[in-house]
Amino acid sequence: MTITAGLTLTTASCASSPSSPQPDQSDPTPTPAAHTASSTPRAQTGRTTTALAELDGPAGLMLILTAAERDQSGYLTLRGILRNTSSVLITVPAQLRGTEDHIVRTSPSLAGATLIDFVHHKRYYVLRDTDGNPLTTIGLTRLKPHQKADVFMQFPAPPATTHHVGFQMPLFDTTTITITG
Repeated sequence: MTITAGLTLTTASCASSPSSPQPDQSDPTPTPAAHTASSTPRAQTGRTTTALAELDGPAGLMLILTAAERDQSGYLTLRGILRNTSSVLITVPAQLRGTEDHIVRTSPSLAGATLIDFVHHKRYYVLRDTDGNPLTTIGLTRLKPHQKADVFMQFPAPPATTHHVGFQMPLFDTTTITITG
């Protein structure tokens, strides 16, 4: 209950972004405008039947998004798997936690992730608890060869009329995902 009350206060962390893409409203699949690890964004790839999207990152890291669930409390939870696809030990890049001063001082996390609501021209950031810690998987420092880790990120939910959002993670491909719930 305390966390929920704190989250309600932190939902103000979502703000309009003047650099957010503003695609033609007739285009149902907008293209996010962010620096990506590859030259072109990849939408849902279909490499696995349960993935919403698979994003290639640096040095053999891959982020597989498996769920984007909107709940009745007004939150959107993304779940997935961070996988080392290489045959060497990988240090999880510090850039994944983002650049916000308070977050940089916390343990390694995925707090650098953002969602973009193309229809309402808003960018959503990972929620924080009442102590300012990100509501996302924390403590990821290294992944052994072919190791995977279950991950989550929680955001304020876009309006119920928004069904597709852009997903951005520093150093990874950018993609568009479909929200359920």
